Amino acid sequence: MPQTLKPPAADPATVPVRTGSSLPEQFRQAIASRRKRRIGDAVGITQYGVNLVDLGPGDMSSQRHWHEVEDEFVYVLEGELTLITDEGEQVLASGHCAGFPAGKSSGHHMINRSAKPARYLEIGTRVKDDVVHYSDIDLDLKVVNDAEHWTDKKGKPYR
Repeated sequence: MPQTLKPPAADPATVPVRTGSSLPEQFRQAIASRRKRRIGDAVGITQYGVNLVDLGPGDMSSQRHWHEVEDEFVYVLEGELTLITDEGEQVLASGHCAGFPAGKSSGHHMINRSAKPARYLEIGTRVKDDVVHYSDIDLDLKVVNDAEHWTDKKGKPYR
């Protein structure tokens, strides 16, 4: 018989799945299949975010990017992911992790190039103001008091 968990515990399987992204429409397709569960929210964590992320074969975590203010950390739970940064590519397998310190201008993302699903934890600072730079596309994000403002690299807003 399955156990019913009470706060502060939670079963990630009961947390709603989020797919897609808030990126401008022309950049969303590449990550449309990514599935995230905000498990940190489910247990009341407020100072940092914790997401359980599933990537099927061929899926990618995000467009390649870096943050001026937010730290990010990933820990691979299952499967195999190719981490791509400005420094090159490397394979992360179950039990491997990677960290992306705020302000380090090395764009990063992961792609599942294997034939099997992959799962990882994504942990990051919760900040109300940040600037995110996208390395391979003409896109920047300015977050001001939690509101997203998408622009091209020259500052022209996306609609």
